[in-house]
Amino acid sequence: MGTVTDYVAIVKRLLHGYAAIKPSVGDVEVELISDDEHGHYELMQCGWIGLRRVHGSVIHIDIRDDKVWIQHDGTNEHIAQRLIEEGIPQDPIVLGFHAPYKRPLTAFATG
Repeated sequence: MGTVTDYVAIVKRLLHGYAAIKPSVGDVEVELISDDEHGHYELMQCGWIGLRRVHGSVIHIDIRDDKVWIQHDGTNEHIAQRLIEEGIPQDPIVLGFHAPYKRPLTAFATG
């Protein structure tokens, strides 16, 4: 079992990897937001594709109460699985994007 410090390092490394992937269309910037003091980590996209505004979270992960909360996963991959592959055990990962009543039905932490 890792420590919260290990979890933060893994989350940051994973997000840095995703941040290096530039969108293939439009004039869209990728922004990596890290708030170590409060345990918030987010990958955002901001810009334009033609006349359509692009602004939103791609991945949002919080570290709180010794757990890794996946607040939003806007990727085609499963971020929870990637975190496990990188070394975070399954039991401290919370799928925060699921309603609390659904979390016990998953193989992950409930909160």
